[in-house]
Amino acid sequence: MIHRQSKLPISAQAKLLGLSRGSIYYLPKPISDTDLTLMRRIDRLHLAHPALGARSLCRQLRRLGYMIGRKHCTTLMRRMGIAALAPQPCTSQRCKVHKVYPYLLRHLQISSANQVWALDTTYIPMPKGFAYLTAVVDIASRKVLAHKTAITLEASHAVDVFKEAVAKYGIPEIVNTDQGSQFTAQEFVDAVQEAKAKLSMDGKGAWRDNVFVERLWRSVKYERVYLKRYESVSEARRDVADYIQWYNTQRPHSSLQDQTPDEAYYAKLPAMKEAA
Repeated sequence: MIHRQSKLPISAQAKLLGLSRGSIYYLPKPISDTDLTLMRRIDRLHLAHPALGARSLCRQLRRLGYMIGRKHCTTLMRRMGIAALAPQPCTSQRCKVHKVYPYLLRHLQISSANQVWALDTTYIPMPKGFAYLTAVVDIASRKVLAHKTAITLEASHAVDVFKEAVAKYGIPEIVNTDQGSQFTAQEFVDAVQEAKAKLSMDGKGAWRDNVFVERLWRSVKYERVYLKRYESVSEARRDVADYIQWYNTQRPHSSLQDQTPDEAYYAKLPAMKEAA
């Protein structure tokens, strides 16, 4: 919007556009190596102890020799898109102007594939930055129906994975998310409602349902991400996709009577049950 070669001074252009002159010259600072190290450590601590909030994580980091304050720890957690997994009014940072939808899973017995899908986003550490992995998980079978690795935390990525899952597997009865801004955004809400699915959002006392996706993140990171050193987002994207393919088709789960998520998903489809 700003034309630096124009005869009109930059200050005048900024005024016409309603922008601060200082914002025209601002260059975003890259994340420091110190913050990247802290974020990797916070990620590991969060996976191992998901109930810890910023204060507790800050104490843990100090015991490990990292000099960090609670506010800085909170800032890094928000940047990573994580929050303590415990009963609280809001399980993730959300935009206050976005509508929050009621929680629909309380006392609901989830036994069929496509009955409830869960969406969540996690942080993927890399040597020179980080990326975000968003996934759609069928709760009954633990199958990852669609996923996407991107460099930003935006509603468009949640919309993309949801639409991909719908195209491949049909429409679920309920879509459950936390109250993260990417899921409360109107763009995502519209996508779910246009598919004629019910939208459910975790609220106070409803934190346990996110455990299924947290277990997936733990598996992805400890069994693949933490063993690698991704030099680019494209490399991370390929490798995570390879792992999820193996996770769906080859990795048995004790909670599924040693079935793989793929096997459990097709066994739990209502149409297949009726045919059997």
